Amino acid sequence: MRLIVMLLSLVVATQVWAGELPKPEGKVLLTLSGNIQNTNADGKAVFDIASLEKLGLVSFQTTSPWYNGRTTFTGVPLRKLMEYVGAKGSIVKVIALNDYTTVIPLNDFNKYNVILALKVNGEYMRIRDKGPLFIVYPYDSMPELNSQIFYSRSAWQVSKMNIE
Repeated sequence: MRLIVMLLSLVVATQVWAGELPKPEGKVLLTLSGNIQNTNADGKAVFDIASLEKLGLVSFQTTSPWYNGRTTFTGVPLRKLMEYVGAKGSIVKVIALNDYTTVIPLNDFNKYNVILALKVNGEYMRIRDKGPLFIVYPYDSMPELNSQIFYSRSAWQVSKMNIE
């Protein structure tokens, strides 16, 4: 009986993330498109701040080229966001509000625990301060992350992601 309950719990948890996602109630900040299975807007997945926060936030401290000293970033693990939308593919094309574009290997999100930061030092990021969404690697966790390759993948003012 216990095994059946555990299996049913697993099935129910899986179904929550399959198919139609809840629609955001606030201003849409992020649109995911491309090779995704779970959507909420014409084949895309759109998110406001509240819908991103519902996925669960994590924080870490790291140094970076954009801030003085160690900075605390809080955001959604991109691995979790990709699982939530059912992303399949090998790369993510990221587009910022100012049309800056970068390409990130999808496996970076698992390998390096990359987050989509909403907050810096406990405060929501404003557009003029690299917000509202900023892709951040834990640069201090591995020497290889302190390089131009990973800095160029760290887009701020993120508005769109296309999974290919």
